[in-house]
Amino acid sequence: MKKLIYSVEDDLDIAYIINTTLTKQGYDIKTFYNGKSFFEAFNNQKPDMILLDMMLPDISGSDILREIRSDSSNDDLDIIIISANNLLSNKIDGLDLGADDYIEKPFNILELMSRINAKFRRHKKTNVLKTNDLILDINKHTCFRGEEEVSLTVKEFEILNLLMNKAGEVISRDDIISQIWGTDCVFETRAIDMHIKSIREKITDKDAKIIKTVHGIGYKIIV
Repeated sequence: MKKLIYSVEDDLDIAYIINTTLTKQGYDIKTFYNGKSFFEAFNNQKPDMILLDMMLPDISGSDILREIRSDSSNDDLDIIIISANNLLSNKIDGLDLGADDYIEKPFNILELMSRINAKFRRHKKTNVLKTNDLILDINKHTCFRGEEEVSLTVKEFEILNLLMNKAGEVISRDDIISQIWGTDCVFETRAIDMHIKSIREKITDKDAKIIKTVHGIGYKIIV
């Protein structure tokens, strides 16, 4: 499943370079040119990482950082500042506000890629998701409900992984399709319902106490 990265950058040339490079590297990258459009998307779907410019036309990067880090559910979200503010005090302020890394402009795109990859490798080492007694081990590709192992198909595993990564958030059927099968896939949303039904049966969730249906939208893991 592709990692979703939000790039918040109002410089069109830099935004294009970041978008093009990360897309070629297999990431799902969405670009926002101001804070308003970013928060509209963020409140609907949280990414795996944010690349954040500090000087935006409407909201400062500092305010965006404060808002995100004020919610403890975002603690595992990586944020890399990409800024032309190269003073040491600016870097310290950004890191103190909750950024995980700071890259100066102008930057080398290969260095940016290296830092992004390194942060995702760090998460991969301890990639075990838990919701009550439901445990998903991404590295070992195993699923347990309590002490009992659950046998899932590849796509069922990916769907459950997506839902558990965004536990508590509603994931639309269209988002499930685009993130697992790709944006170019022609796929009936009804088929997602059949996958969910199969997952529920396998994890003994026929009463939908783990995976909740949000009618007209999609599904979410209850936390």
